[in-house]
Amino acid sequence: MTEKFLVGTYTKQQSKGVYQIELNTEKKELQNAELVAKAGSPTYLAESDTHHVYAIDKQSVNDQVKGGIIALDAANTPFNQVQSLLEDGSSPAYVTVDEKHQNVYTANYHSGDVIIYSMNEDGTLTETDRIHDDGEVGPRPEQASGAHPHYADLTYDNRLVVCDLGLDKVYIYNLSTAGKLSLVSESSYNPGFGPRHIKFVEKTGKAYLVGELASELAVLNYNEETGELETQQIVSTIPEDWNEHNGAAAIRVSADGKFVYVSNRGNDSIAVFAIQADGNVKLVQVISTEGEFPRDFNFNKTEDFLVVVNQNTNNATLYERDAATGLLTMLQKDFEVPEGTCVALRK
Repeated sequence: MTEKFLVGTYTKQQSKGVYQIELNTEKKELQNAELVAKAGSPTYLAESDTHHVYAIDKQSVNDQVKGGIIALDAANTPFNQVQSLLEDGSSPAYVTVDEKHQNVYTANYHSGDVIIYSMNEDGTLTETDRIHDDGEVGPRPEQASGAHPHYADLTYDNRLVVCDLGLDKVYIYNLSTAGKLSLVSESSYNPGFGPRHIKFVEKTGKAYLVGELASELAVLNYNEETGELETQQIVSTIPEDWNEHNGAAAIRVSADGKFVYVSNRGNDSIAVFAIQADGNVKLVQVISTEGEFPRDFNFNKTEDFLVVVNQNTNNATLYERDAATGLLTMLQKDFEVPEGTCVALRK
């Protein structure tokens, strides 16, 4: 069986845009990397059920930097661009599709804005709301320039959660049918924690939050009635003897709610945590990504395999995953993908 992934990239060196790669599950190998859409540093992307891909884009127009997202019709290869939504300034860091509400959300690390778009029938987008985080910044140099929302996505009960790395806060909003946001709660974390990405587990009412700057994973209790988050546990994502720079990045939770996976940029590893009966986590493995600066990774459909992309060494690494133990075994490490930053399973 062949499964396909889309890979978002920086385009600072070799990359030209969005790539597609294949996973041959019988041969247990990655194959056939192909450029499917040209774009400027499409560092994050998401695909809708109608096979429209929404990708970050950054362009220079008359020496003026413009950033935003583009809408691509992915029915055929190469993809056909159907819309470009760029404005002055840097591009967002995150984009996702909300099929239930037919929305797309972006979080812009540099401008401090979260934007809500409504999806039209032809795959184009119409902005319905935007918010800007404000508050006291954290103590680390990466936080000094202000708010840095790095993630905007749905909770399992259909609220919007925003992780702000600059302010050490997580915000939760109610979402109206018109695509408007109203603040429900905000939670603060240790100065310099740097919230980056979060995943929720509906069965247990827990959330798992990555602190990029602290290289930590926080276990949170989610109160559905109030929309509030409360910290239950905080653990390191890197080995105790690691004393060089590291930034925790992507997080995934297995569909059975038993394991959490986090990528480390610097230590260049995937940390594997087993979820205990009370929702707390226990580190069970730290495995090399066989490359430098693994920003993102993802499971295949059955979660028997995991694919990680290493931005600085232009390679993807494939692991086999043991569903019972959560442990990873490296299968392939030298599959060439230029400047990879995002891994999205094709629909």
